[in-house]
Amino acid sequence: MLSKFTRNALSGIILSLTVAPHGWADEPLQEPETPIDDVSVTDAATAERGNLPLDDLRKFAEVFDRIKRAYVEDVDDTTLLNNAIRGMLSGLDPHSAYLEPSAFEDLQESTSGEFGGLGIEVGLEDGFIKVITPIDDTPAQKAGIGAGDLIIKLDNKTVKGMTLEDAVNMMRGKPGTPIKLTLVKKGENSPVELEVLRDVIRVASVKTMNLDKGYGYIRITQFQAQTGSDFTKAINKLKEASPQGLKGVILDLRNNPGGVLQAAVDVADSLLDEGLIVYTDGRIKSSKLRFTATPGDEIAGAPMVVLINGGSASASEIVAGALQDHHRAIILGTESFGKGSVQTVLPLDEEYGLKLTTARYYTPSGRSIQALGIVPDIQVQRAQITEEESQPFFKEADLSGHLVNENGENDGKTAKRDSSVQEIIAKDFQLREALNLLKGLTIMKASAKG
Repeated sequence: MLSKFTRNALSGIILSLTVAPHGWADEPLQEPETPIDDVSVTDAATAERGNLPLDDLRKFAEVFDRIKRAYVEDVDDTTLLNNAIRGMLSGLDPHSAYLEPSAFEDLQESTSGEFGGLGIEVGLEDGFIKVITPIDDTPAQKAGIGAGDLIIKLDNKTVKGMTLEDAVNMMRGKPGTPIKLTLVKKGENSPVELEVLRDVIRVASVKTMNLDKGYGYIRITQFQAQTGSDFTKAINKLKEASPQGLKGVILDLRNNPGGVLQAAVDVADSLLDEGLIVYTDGRIKSSKLRFTATPGDEIAGAPMVVLINGGSASASEIVAGALQDHHRAIILGTESFGKGSVQTVLPLDEEYGLKLTTARYYTPSGRSIQALGIVPDIQVQRAQITEEESQPFFKEADLSGHLVNENGENDGKTAKRDSSVQEIIAKDFQLREALNLLKGLTIMKASAKG
């Protein structure tokens, strides 16, 4: 099992497009053009490698020796060295990590898209576990856990000082088993305690809905290996439901933490006829990659609105950035997360490896969104709206003896939406604004043709 991990996972470059260093969505994304061991860095870096900082190494050796001799408990050399490696990597950035044997199990879970847990994407903030985003239709979302919540205790055990990996391992477990979370939620005066039952987390990456006649909605919850093909199926499903043709499409990438690079490229490619989609640049040869679109727009140039927010990261930002730079869609919502770095997995031996940040990725216009995010074309915050009650207006049709329309009483009346769709739109202000904008774009497009 571990040798397979070394051959398949550690031998290749992955573009880690998730928020958390050990997130459930990490997957092998791209095989390198050349083996990573054969890739040489710049001559300057090679020269620096020969000049070891002897004073700093002596200091490290002295600290190591003092811990061995004076720490309150006996600590073996392997534990100390592994802790030193973890600290060395975690001090670089939030996404570089020391991969121990358990990492293979994490990769297997993320590749299959199925695991036992709560269904949340998490990161570290001030020593606490911060919820980046809950996954749709999971125990976490159903329990009311939201983006930005801080987890301060797991089963009454404080998470302060706990590693992110340890916290994730505590939250995962056998489906049906409970775990108590103590959360600090924005707007609450005191911590909130929730008991959540773990479940099998199966992430359906693409969902569709007909918002109105000719107007489709596609939500991508995360970018999995099959998301590209599932996206094409979703478009075909919307086309079948709109025999007169799609007037417009809303692509919802809110709270999408990322995933597989190739899936993001496939989604963008299906909406673009030509041009650069994304490129990566770093110090090693295999981190310099370019992805371009192939001819063919699946929705034939129909207007598009893309929804993003602070939970939209990495692969989501690649799609939004490409469509924005090519003026293919209007980006609406709030600024995205801003995760624009590339991780490479390097083998150390049969059981251990490094996940090391080796490059940044860039949108077609050359923008690096690292720590900046995608800025929407139209800023729309989440909001709740209520419609004012008003007295009904009397119309011509209500008057006794009114003339009958020669084309029929119901001619020109808009067909009613499905009640469940109406309820969703009524509760989601950003979606409502996106649909109104999409209809406006459709009218303008029709007027231009006329």
